[in-house]
Amino acid sequence: MTTPTPGPSGPIDDAAHGLLATTRYLPRLRMERSAVLAQHQWMAPGLRGLAKGRRSMASWDEDSVTMAVEAGRQLLQALPGCTPAALTLASTTLPFADRLNAAIVAAAVGLPDAAATRDLASSPRAALGELAAALRRPAPHVQMLLAAERRIARPASAQEMIQGDGAAGALVGHGPVLATHLASATRHADFVDHFREAGHDHDYGWEERWVRDEGYMKLALGTLRQCLAEAGAAAADVAHFVMPAPLAKVNDAVAKKLGIAPAAVVPAGHETAGDLGGAQPLALLDVALRAAAPGALILVAAFGSGCDALLLRRTDRPCPGGEPDAGKPETSYLKYLSFTGQIELEWGMRAEMDNKTALTAAWREHGRMARFEGGRCSACGTVQFPRTGVCVNPACRAQGTQQVLSLADMPACVLSHTSDFLAYTPHPPFQFGHVDFEGGGRVLMEFADTDAGELAVGLPLRMVYRVKEFDRLRGFRRYFWKATPVRGAVGDQ
Repeated sequence: MTTPTPGPSGPIDDAAHGLLATTRYLPRLRMERSAVLAQHQWMAPGLRGLAKGRRSMASWDEDSVTMAVEAGRQLLQALPGCTPAALTLASTTLPFADRLNAAIVAAAVGLPDAAATRDLASSPRAALGELAAALRRPAPHVQMLLAAERRIARPASAQEMIQGDGAAGALVGHGPVLATHLASATRHADFVDHFREAGHDHDYGWEERWVRDEGYMKLALGTLRQCLAEAGAAAADVAHFVMPAPLAKVNDAVAKKLGIAPAAVVPAGHETAGDLGGAQPLALLDVALRAAAPGALILVAAFGSGCDALLLRRTDRPCPGGEPDAGKPETSYLKYLSFTGQIELEWGMRAEMDNKTALTAAWREHGRMARFEGGRCSACGTVQFPRTGVCVNPACRAQGTQQVLSLADMPACVLSHTSDFLAYTPHPPFQFGHVDFEGGGRVLMEFADTDAGELAVGLPLRMVYRVKEFDRLRGFRRYFWKATPVRGAVGDQ
């Protein structure tokens, strides 16, 4: 329960409408930019100026869907008992062009079948625009908004250095809110600073100085001024200014022109994670909310084919959840190229398999695949996976007593483990073993994001939703749950 905090039109209480929770997710791997430069400096020495720090790097089995699932799970863990009635997924890198990606995410995070789901694409400001719309038009239910990106940049391009992989999310609804909506503004413009044609992987960017002067210093600046004017707020009163521009010093220049104090500019985090594209506005908003004092004004902008701006007032409610950790440094550039599919390695005959998915069988087993649903016997309490018509406990063997039980969020530990260098996996060795779930249930599973020598009997595990297999012949990918070590912090994968 929060103490009422002065707002734009009176005190804020538990019946207020606004932001209920925010979060951000980063993959565990962090590609060292110096390792990228080492491979390109013979032909692109100009990349040296971008070679500081590291960028987040998705593993081979992560994409915009799986990262959105992680962000969604973090939001639901932050607000136990919350059941959003709508989910929107924003991304310019959705894996499916003709399949509802948001529905995959909704099923994996456990939203009810009646939840409204939709995809948003084509613009890096889609997520912030959707957030502003949700805050402007209060709905009677909680809405979940997720944004995720896994962009593939051309080798030796500036984008390869600047971009990062990740996801962010927000819950909007009535309750003890983190921040309330004061004003928002939007402006559409077919201003092409970069583009990517459908069916292509790589962005094509235009000259940076022109983008800065004509785009940010005019289009963005005008939209931000309109937002402040709508709220009757002075730029000098803004305590935190979020504008995830991938161009150096643009945020500072816009803030100075507006009259926002230099100390209010929220660092873009390029040296630790990189630019997360459409997820970056929500990710930096999460950063700002965690740093903001009660009553502080937060101004957020997103640029791309125009601009969206959003002005919020912080309440005194603590932000639920935690911060992503620093991740694991990665120095193998060839591994990065292999994970992004930009280099074809010889994996041998074991990789020559047909991974066609039987869609009818997948639908019949939808609960098992999407939510890792097993069963608990109502007669003896035995947990089992998969759920069957007969209890596996030899002392029980009751029929028709299996109650649905999701193992996705149940604590677990390693019971046995094997590292196989002969079986095919895009990240050798193939690691699998028996997982022992708290309260009962043992499952033979694949491990993800493990280090050499890390697996040991009794090691605590948690479940993650990942790509299980790619069917490259038909352009399909199958998802399932894997086990990964518990390392302590949110985002420590």
